[in-house]
Amino acid sequence: MQEFVYYNPVGLDFPLDESIFVASTIEETKDANFLISNSTEVESEVSADEIDFYIKNSNDSIAKKIENVHKLYEIAALKFDFAQDITYTQNVGNKLLLVANSDDAKEFIASINPNEFDMFHVSEDIIKSISGHIGNLSVVVDDEGKDVILKVDQIVWFDIKQMGLNQSGSFDPKQSSISEVINTLRANIEEYEYRKFTTYDANICQYHERREEICGRCEDVCPTTAIIKIDSKKHLEFSQVDCHGCGGCISICPSGALDYAPINRNSIYEMAKEFKGSIPLIVPDKMNISKLNIDLKQNVLPFKIEGEKFLHETSFLTILQESGSQVIFYTDFLSKGSKDAIRILNDIYIKKYGKKAIFVAMNEEELSQALEEVDFIENSQFSYNQEDERKREIFAVRLSALVGQDDLGVVKTGENVHYAKVNINEDNCTLCLSCVGACNVDALKAYPEDNTLRLNPSICTGCGYCELSCPEKDCLTIEQDVIELNSSWFLERVVAKDELFACVECGKEFATKKSVEKIANMMAPIFASDPNKQRTLYCCETCKPKVMLANDVVRNQRV
Repeated sequence: MQEFVYYNPVGLDFPLDESIFVASTIEETKDANFLISNSTEVESEVSADEIDFYIKNSNDSIAKKIENVHKLYEIAALKFDFAQDITYTQNVGNKLLLVANSDDAKEFIASINPNEFDMFHVSEDIIKSISGHIGNLSVVVDDEGKDVILKVDQIVWFDIKQMGLNQSGSFDPKQSSISEVINTLRANIEEYEYRKFTTYDANICQYHERREEICGRCEDVCPTTAIIKIDSKKHLEFSQVDCHGCGGCISICPSGALDYAPINRNSIYEMAKEFKGSIPLIVPDKMNISKLNIDLKQNVLPFKIEGEKFLHETSFLTILQESGSQVIFYTDFLSKGSKDAIRILNDIYIKKYGKKAIFVAMNEEELSQALEEVDFIENSQFSYNQEDERKREIFAVRLSALVGQDDLGVVKTGENVHYAKVNINEDNCTLCLSCVGACNVDALKAYPEDNTLRLNPSICTGCGYCELSCPEKDCLTIEQDVIELNSSWFLERVVAKDELFACVECGKEFATKKSVEKIANMMAPIFASDPNKQRTLYCCETCKPKVMLANDVVRNQRV
């Protein structure tokens, strides 16, 4: 299979790499299977409009253009190879709910074929709730004081309200047109396809199976019912058919339990490596660049992504460091997570390099301004093999390389992206290790070989579960929303240490000295009249019953 094809009926004024099949007519592309094409007119797995955008607008030399066009094909192929967005199909019947006033309803009904849909028509004021998804929607309506459930496959709602947007299968002709909506309805009945946009690792989720709710940000930012918290079990329930693929939940997830299936962390890394020596211009698919006439200064290369809300501090820093350049993000919307991440990284880069890291351009004028200012940052390029590593670990390694041996002070995080520092009062810590069991990102670890509790603050999510789990008073507190930009921040540090206590009977070490002393101090008043019982407080689990039994034998003999 020829992987790459370039189609242009008027041709090009410079040659392309020999791995790219060049066609000036569609007929030349027939009976061939292509992976990447520059045009939607050619049958291929992926259409990469960033290729023509670069060719049309770049000020690079001819030699550089030849090299970069081939690079853009390779980058698009990497994105395809690493994508995990599996496609599914959903059966959709012809049952339709029309929510409209009489005039809109008449216009819509006149535009469809007679008996084309099995249709209900209601006004929006009687709709009480909607559940389910496309192909299986349940709409509760108030029929003269009685709740009636309408089972439908799709909904057409003029001037749709948020209730209708929560599930898949609802369409508003006012946002497009009646003809477009009807075509969509018909296409869905033939075959409705949806994709898996998120992957999930429950092991590091800050909500999953915890005694108290300390996180649930993904559900908070989800514009649909694609993510639902099951509070009784503390489980997340995902409905991929209802997911829009915006990625807002990805950038807000503190631990990296959620990742974006079309462009996951590994994909970002592999693509970013191709930008070494180039200035990345990040462009979401929704931004129409095909008709954009703008001067791309030399070395600027488009970094095309699907979605616009999934980029977080780790993905941005990966792109920044692999390229060794400032970055432009051309988007008309910033998610909560992405916005915080950009602010944090800009604060860090200004402290280190005296320059911002990321330019956000929300329109053509701002993009032109950003293109004038953006440049490489000397000594900022850094690369390491981060494949299959967690989000926080990647960020910690990369930020550590950036900071080096400097002390750049403190950067504040929040309100949507949180880093934190656990502070432990060693005098009150008995090394019960409840905090270690509570931490599912390994920021807190126990080392039995030297009886220490250690903290790596650089990977702490600030979730607070360790603080909730600590049984000791005035022992563990969390300093929220702080990153210390010095080398010690990225190293495991001993935060508590103790000696092991030896059983007074057999000499076996069985617990920490502080924990034994704590229990002994609590129980001593109760056992004050019985020296043998007092002694059991300092015995291991094997000797304790022996001492108690011996005590009972002596007592019985006396009787």
